[in-house]
Amino acid sequence: MNTFPIIDVQATGANILRLRKLNGLSVKDLQVYFGFEGPQAIYKWQWGQCLPSVDNLFALSKLFNTSIDEILVERHSAEVSFLLFKIFICAIKGISCEKA
Repeated sequence: MNTFPIIDVQATGANILRLRKLNGLSVKDLQVYFGFEGPQAIYKWQWGQCLPSVDNLFALSKLFNTSIDEILVERHSAEVSFLLFKIFICAIKGISCEKA
């Protein structure tokens, strides 16, 4: 029997942060792109406090030139979540994960 898929909100947030940095974009760049008055929504996505709406996920996929599936992270195991958390920490520190 297949299990019901669940999105890992924190790992997805870390992935949004990774993709943003990979594309050389700042939080301010995303704020302007989406027409948000402030950066709070973007920080909430990156910190895994909430997910972007479907419309905003679609827009992120176009901005990052990737699929929505490449943005969302499915919860498979604690091991996958730990790996993406490590990527999140590396992105915040601005270091390569190979060095961490």
